[in-house]
Amino acid sequence: MVYLCCMAGLYLRFFEQARQVLSDEHGWLKLLYTTCIVIATFYLFDLYDFQLVRQRSVLITRIIQALSLSAVILAITFYAMPGVRLGRGVITLTLFMIFVVILSLRMLASWLLWHPRLAQRILILGAEKNAIAIARETLDRREDGYEVIGFLGNDRSQIGVRLVNPSIIGVMDDIEQVVEQYKPDRIIVALPDRRGKLPMHLLLKFKLRDEIIIEDSDHFYERLTGKISTLSLHPGQLVFASTARWRSFYRRFRRLVDIILSIAGLVILSPVALLTAIAIKLESAGQIFYTQERVGQHGELFRIIKFRSMRIDAESHGAVWAKEQDPRVTRVGAIIRKLRIDEYPQFINIVKGDMSLIGPRPERPEFISQLNQEIPFYTERHLVKPGLTGWAQVCYPYGASLEDAREKHQYDLYYIKNQSPLLDVLILLETLRVVLFGRLAR
Repeated sequence: MVYLCCMAGLYLRFFEQARQVLSDEHGWLKLLYTTCIVIATFYLFDLYDFQLVRQRSVLITRIIQALSLSAVILAITFYAMPGVRLGRGVITLTLFMIFVVILSLRMLASWLLWHPRLAQRILILGAEKNAIAIARETLDRREDGYEVIGFLGNDRSQIGVRLVNPSIIGVMDDIEQVVEQYKPDRIIVALPDRRGKLPMHLLLKFKLRDEIIIEDSDHFYERLTGKISTLSLHPGQLVFASTARWRSFYRRFRRLVDIILSIAGLVILSPVALLTAIAIKLESAGQIFYTQERVGQHGELFRIIKFRSMRIDAESHGAVWAKEQDPRVTRVGAIIRKLRIDEYPQFINIVKGDMSLIGPRPERPEFISQLNQEIPFYTERHLVKPGLTGWAQVCYPYGASLEDAREKHQYDLYYIKNQSPLLDVLILLETLRVVLFGRLAR
């Protein structure tokens, strides 16, 4: 649609001459370049995240911001390379049409996704913690087009009890009548103990005759949230996860990529690092860099390197998690934390082999013993090399409590299970956006 808007802007501006511009002056490449710039700015301003653009005012504001940035980038490009220009007035017309068309399409898409009659109706088999967690996550993501119609429990006396928003609408023996009455599109099996309780012949009939999608709760939760629930996690989920043949080759190749990109990062960002070092030194006495012991792959200890963002006496009373508006953070520290500049020296850790570009963030040994006791399968994160950034870092704010650590661990498990080049590229793109806009930082 963006490309068609570019094409329409060209024809509205030049009429019959537009065809000549497209053929003789490689106009289609110029249109493609403009399209890529617009889509990239849409990505930077979260316009592909329906959770952030639910409100019409937010949607309009972000489209205007994205198109304004596109106009600036294109103006700079046209000034530096005049041959890329499509002609006077074309970009103005194009950006205006993109605003009208994309806004209309997004409003239509939002209406369709939130329309109750068009939502995919979900019936959850089970009424325990795992089932409730799935219902809550689904209700929080209504823009994904799901509606929870209710739960099937095991105790008939609990029928009508409201667990979250939906309630228990029957027991397992009533499954045929419930399916006939509520006509679900998808059945999620969330029973903790399925032996003798799951009517397999009926589920097979629903799947083949009524074309109802039958899905395991673990798979549905993982696909919906991008994390693995530790409420019902068993080792088989990780052991029997499908692995591609090229994964071992990719892990060896990643080491080369880690070294190349880390050295490039150290060189390219060296002016920023120099200014940061000067600012830290001018604000307060003490060292510029701060080293801290962390737990790496296979539980081996190493010292992570960071720019100092806190007072020198920040941990005089022992190690504590960072907090919102942490009083120990200096003024310079608040800025470099927001922009993630304090993490820059960790490129050195990556070159040394202590870390990778992407992986679970290394935790402090002072917290590991507590986290191992409180969070199931927490030690599994040490099977892979820790990273400068990771799936948990781009999906969840900086950890500041045991509950935060539990939530982030679920994202780390998802990454460990589904590690791939495509996921790594996505994490790098999301990290770039986090750094540019200072999101998820403390």
